[in-house]
Amino acid sequence: MAKKRVAVILSGCGVYDGSEVHESSAVMVQLSRAGAEVQLYAPNVNQMHVVDHKTGQPTEEVRNVLVESSRIARGNIKDLTELIINDTDALIIPGGFGVAKNLSSWAIKGKDCTVEASVESAIKKFHATKKPIGLCCISPVLAAKLIPGCELTVGYDTECEEWPYAKTAQALKELGCEHINKPVKEVHIDKKNKLVTTSAFMCNAPIHEIFDGIGEMVKEVLKLA
Repeated sequence: MAKKRVAVILSGCGVYDGSEVHESSAVMVQLSRAGAEVQLYAPNVNQMHVVDHKTGQPTEEVRNVLVESSRIARGNIKDLTELIINDTDALIIPGGFGVAKNLSSWAIKGKDCTVEASVESAIKKFHATKKPIGLCCISPVLAAKLIPGCELTVGYDTECEEWPYAKTAQALKELGCEHINKPVKEVHIDKKNKLVTTSAFMCNAPIHEIFDGIGEMVKEVLKLA
């Protein structure tokens, strides 16, 4: 059986201004275990800002999304404009605030955001060619913006200690999407749009449960590929 070829889009390196490192690693571990052929990509643009992850405060530094993402990729990464849809079977985008700051302007504008041009192009191409897309944590907002009426989960829609970012679910509903409440270890599959979503660190959960949920997402994406 031919190996499934999966593109993974990163948004920097570090939860507060880039890709969530543990989610990115979980995606790569699960794809490796499944025998998939993986190519990492990132847009060649500057980050919205740089956050000191010790203090949580923005700094004056300027960093590039592709260069920072290459830390997670161990240097093996391409500019997202180089992605060729015919050479790829599926797309996965890990979470982290980089999705809302660098891949889109969701962090500032919420549901009125725009999506970075190369990211928008990639998602629309995968959707148009009926190839599956896996999204975790905050990254389902990209599909909500670009695929009208799709079904998604970012966990639960009622805020509590376990679900501190539940207001995101409300914003997805306001965009016309159907939000399905799911626990952290589970995924939702939108069969019509070939979208697989899971909450990951939208949930205040132990890291192994985050890994388990991402494992389910990867498994279901590969089944659809």
